[in-house]
Amino acid sequence: MEKYYARRAAEYEKIFDKPERQADLARMRVDIPSLFLNQSVLEIACGTGYWTPLIAEQAESVLATDYNEEPLAIAKSKTYRKGNVAFAQADAYALPDWKNKFSACYAGFWWSHIPLGRIDAFLRGLGKALEPGATVAFMDNRYVEGSSTPISRKDAEGNTYQARRLGDGSSHEVLKNFPTPQELRARLGKEARYVEYEYYWVASYRIMAA
Repeated sequence: MEKYYARRAAEYEKIFDKPERQADLARMRVDIPSLFLNQSVLEIACGTGYWTPLIAEQAESVLATDYNEEPLAIAKSKTYRKGNVAFAQADAYALPDWKNKFSACYAGFWWSHIPLGRIDAFLRGLGKALEPGATVAFMDNRYVEGSSTPISRKDAEGNTYQARRLGDGSSHEVLKNFPTPQELRARLGKEARYVEYEYYWVASYRIMAA
């Protein structure tokens, strides 16, 4: 997965060019940043930073992280009008012990790539980086026949995979899960807010006090 996204960095944002998805994206470019007004935001798996400048316009500060240097370099090259964005290379499954806790977290197109057996451990680790009451929002794809890449196989744990080809001609098998609202609330809590768009979903919840 890491090698795939490192190689895909230069062409990653082409996924936002699909004509049928423009109405959803226009709505989400407003809806998602509004969740982070005046917050200190930890962004997990920021990739090339498509959402980072939008969130930074509303947030007090953003620390945008990714495992790979290649997409981070692209994210760093973008314009951040308020000068309130910092970057760090970080493993989402083993986040650093930052001195200051964050009041919010955003992760776009990350949930679908977490193996089902690692979700709970990831959420526990994430919680340690956040203040009690912090807002967490995940955004990802819905599976839409004719627009989404078909599922190529399903493993014994229930994870699903797609076969993808990059512009350089290389082929890759990528873990890509499509959770139901019920599955998300089972992980995030019954109070989690779920918003469904035609091609995407956003699930948000608050970190409970220990």
